[in-house]
Amino acid sequence: MDITQVDAYNEEVARQRAQRDADYEAYEKAGRIWGLVPRERITKIRFERVSQEICAGFLSMEDMTTTVSDVLDGYGIDGAIPASYLKPLAPGMKICGPAVTIRNIPVRKTATQGSHDHDFIAMSTRDIYYIGEPGDVLVSDFGGNLEVSNMGGQSCTVAKACGFAGNIVNGCLRDASSIRESGYPVFSCRVTQITGKYRMGCIEMNGPVTLCGKRVEPGDLMLADDSGVCICPPEIAANVLKECLKIAAAEERMRELIESKAPISELRPLFRSRYK
Repeated sequence: MDITQVDAYNEEVARQRAQRDADYEAYEKAGRIWGLVPRERITKIRFERVSQEICAGFLSMEDMTTTVSDVLDGYGIDGAIPASYLKPLAPGMKICGPAVTIRNIPVRKTATQGSHDHDFIAMSTRDIYYIGEPGDVLVSDFGGNLEVSNMGGQSCTVAKACGFAGNIVNGCLRDASSIRESGYPVFSCRVTQITGKYRMGCIEMNGPVTLCGKRVEPGDLMLADDSGVCICPPEIAANVLKECLKIAAAEERMRELIESKAPISELRPLFRSRYK
């Protein structure tokens, strides 16, 4: 960077912090700040979101993420994570909504020592739920840790009460039975019984996170179903949906023709248009 670029960068950072501070004060007055996460660890609060109409359009598709993955390939975007890495807690769970994010890191002290010292419990999902909006999707990143819980049943109860569309966890969740019973959609790398209490803490809220090696920004459109998870940049979401719906219609027509034992001469044009 030259000095002009550095100055421009610093000005943008200062602008974002000023906006964050103004939003924080407004949300605090509205009773939407829990205060477990220090203000300086929150990168942003308000940002533009993909419309619920677009989300509903994606959710209407039977094979949502497989079709979205194909279209993202056409845009040159590496945004698909298979279910072999991120699985739904129960078959049939489906998510589509804008991302809000939490990035957690391990603490150095043992959990036993933290409990003995009555350390502050820095698990922070309530903060993100109350500054989020109905229809949001929480993407919680604990670096893919496969031992301790990054989220549990009570957290998901709050999420559901706040109108969230679902959670996606780069790590483990626990209380699987109660979450499954609630019907709240959650995707995670694994399931565990070991609490994250005294073992992790929030280092950043609503900043960029990593999800199984893929970057997620607040506002990215998160899509998840039995096949896995897709991350769609919000600025192309409307166009991606249009292409997906066209593909879905062509696939349905192809299915009808195959089942009716149509001749190859009728099948070939649809096949070529789908895979050109």
